[in-house]
Amino acid sequence: MAVEGEKKPVLEMVQADGGDEGCVTFVLHDEDHTLGNSLRYMIMKTVDVDFCGYTITHPSESKINFRIQTRGGIPATEPLRRGLNDLTDVCQHVLNTFQARVNEFKERQEQPME
Repeated sequence: MAVEGEKKPVLEMVQADGGDEGCVTFVLHDEDHTLGNSLRYMIMKTVDVDFCGYTITHPSESKINFRIQTRGGIPATEPLRRGLNDLTDVCQHVLNTFQARVNEFKERQEQPME
């Protein structure tokens, strides 16, 4: 249990004793469906993933139990890492595109009307 003033870990890995590295539940603290569903979508696009899903333990708790099962002896941490990186890239692309359009709009507003 975290001591007052001590930071909780953002991510925990839960694995059965003697369990396979390709079958892991990750607990993401302070997250909800926004990250859960987006990350699940990105990870399921990976060919080596058999199953990826998440649950919210309770509406009053802000944590996700995120389950990944892989095939071919690939550790579940690899698709998680790749999914997070891919999701970051997609979000950065959306942000850059949005900012470019906002700048175009502002430039058009500053031009004198004919």
